[in-house]
Amino acid sequence: MAEQTLKERTARGLMWGLMNNGAMQLLNLVFGVVLANILTPSEYGLAGEVAIFSLIAAALQQSGFIPALVNRKNANNADFNAVFWFNIVVSGFLYIVLWFCAPLIADYFHEPELLWLSRYAFIGFFIASFSIAPRAMLIKNLRVKEQTIISIAALLISGSVGITMALLGMSYWSVVTQNIVFVLTVSILSWHFSRFRPSLRVTMQPVREMFRFSFKILITDIFNCLYNSLFTFLFGRWYTKQEVGTYTQANKWNKMGSDLITGMVQDVAQPMFVQVENDTERQRRAFRKMLRFTSLIAFPAMFGLAMVAPEFITLLIGEKWLHSAQFMQLLCVAGAFMPITALYFKFLISRGRSDLYMWNILSQGLLVLGLLAAIHYLLPHSSLFTLHSSLFTFHLSPLHLMVMTYVLVYILWLLIWHYFVWREIRLSFWSALKDMMPFALTALVSLAVTFFLTCGIHNLLLLLISRILLTAALYFAILWLAHAKILRESVGYLRKRS
Repeated sequence: MAEQTLKERTARGLMWGLMNNGAMQLLNLVFGVVLANILTPSEYGLAGEVAIFSLIAAALQQSGFIPALVNRKNANNADFNAVFWFNIVVSGFLYIVLWFCAPLIADYFHEPELLWLSRYAFIGFFIASFSIAPRAMLIKNLRVKEQTIISIAALLISGSVGITMALLGMSYWSVVTQNIVFVLTVSILSWHFSRFRPSLRVTMQPVREMFRFSFKILITDIFNCLYNSLFTFLFGRWYTKQEVGTYTQANKWNKMGSDLITGMVQDVAQPMFVQVENDTERQRRAFRKMLRFTSLIAFPAMFGLAMVAPEFITLLIGEKWLHSAQFMQLLCVAGAFMPITALYFKFLISRGRSDLYMWNILSQGLLVLGLLAAIHYLLPHSSLFTLHSSLFTFHLSPLHLMVMTYVLVYILWLLIWHYFVWREIRLSFWSALKDMMPFALTALVSLAVTFFLTCGIHNLLLLLISRILLTAALYFAILWLAHAKILRESVGYLRKRS
């Protein structure tokens, strides 16, 4: 009965997570298209250059306490209260430090506009510190429905503000303000739904007890911010802001796709694994089922997005962004594996192995940094070769080679992640491959058939729609005829809920 209850809660969490992230990405798509048609690549580049510092500051301010609270047995109000006040104090101190660091940021990127833009952007992470304790409450209790309402409301409000400001000619200030309004709305609604109320009776003992675990998450999150934003960071130093804007736009659409699946998985994975941590066999079954479900969604979505990237970019945000499609296609390949990697490290975190999470991210990131530096300093900055197609011209430059290197390392590092999961629950790599590969191969076959059947279509809108619908139909038809269990279970659950 307990296992059935957990199964139902997990399925319900995944359903709400899919609705949450689906609605989020759809709204992001709408707002992103509007903003991309108003703003220029240079304006996007400036906002992208300051975003990395806000992400690092947010990681410092959270200190990894959300996963620590989710893992903590019998967490009580004193635990949440201690984390709340600790983050308020830390984020206030960090904002003061970053205020005085703003001139250094502007000098680093050779952009005087970043002085006040960065000082303004950092307000967002201070506001976000108010939501950490109430958000941890919602996540720990698998209240994904409430998180869905919070996210959609925040995006609707912040997106409307951003578009209004852009139309009024406020340029990159509109993008930064949109982010600030988003975290403000999340903070307010998190307090409303969690019913969390801080107390002035504070003891820091819970913080000290959780800090050994959370500190490793903190270090990892800071480095992960650099790692995930490292192209923007390096491009801002090595190349022009137009090129930074082009890459930022490509990465934005890739992240929208991968975050749809990753967010859905992360909403339920860690709390679900924590609840079965004393039963290795149940954990192994739960992990494999989550792996199959994630693969079912991730591979067709991200490989498909890579195939339609040129038509997608041209139709939605115009030919001025078409160069972004080249980066987007490469990034979407890695994007297919991002939700799977998230499942692996969420499992390790649920086992209390924040050390493994930390060392994997650090090692992977340092390897990529070293390879990118080698490419930049050893290869010429001109195109290595040029490939002409009917839709656009592809220039293989050191920038493209950097992205390809990142993608390759990201995919191969899944072997390292699996090794540590194998040590915890003795899940063989062959078993994991059997869970993933049928969906990856089916997606590739469906895409190949679709590509050749539609290559004669010249109308871009008709081509885009045809490829999406035909790929989806082929993919699910093949899996249904092959009696894919996870697909039939998912359809059965949706029918029962309808």
